[in-house]
Amino acid sequence: MAIRRVRDLLIGGCPSVVHGYVERLHRTLLDEHFRIQGRTKWYEGVEEMQTDLDIYLKYYNEKRPHQGRNMNGQTPYSVFKKGLPNTPKNDKRKAAEKAV
Repeated sequence: MAIRRVRDLLIGGCPSVVHGYVERLHRTLLDEHFRIQGRTKWYEGVEEMQTDLDIYLKYYNEKRPHQGRNMNGQTPYSVFKKGLPNTPKNDKRKAAEKAV
């Protein structure tokens, strides 16, 4: 790995539950995306793979219902939006200025 200048990154200092979420995402990506795409498409480069992965992740986060903890069949994007504070459009600019 040192020859190719690849760094080994670990998820350190996190509860074991976080590792479980990451491992589950890796399995879902393999089962629902890479193994299927790998049978139907020949990739000429990393850019093509990244484009297809981006399309899949958009579907995964915005369209695909999830059964995970506290998801209840909702998409991650819809749960994320529900967690955002309701700020009127005029106040967004003021909130951004206060944050700076």
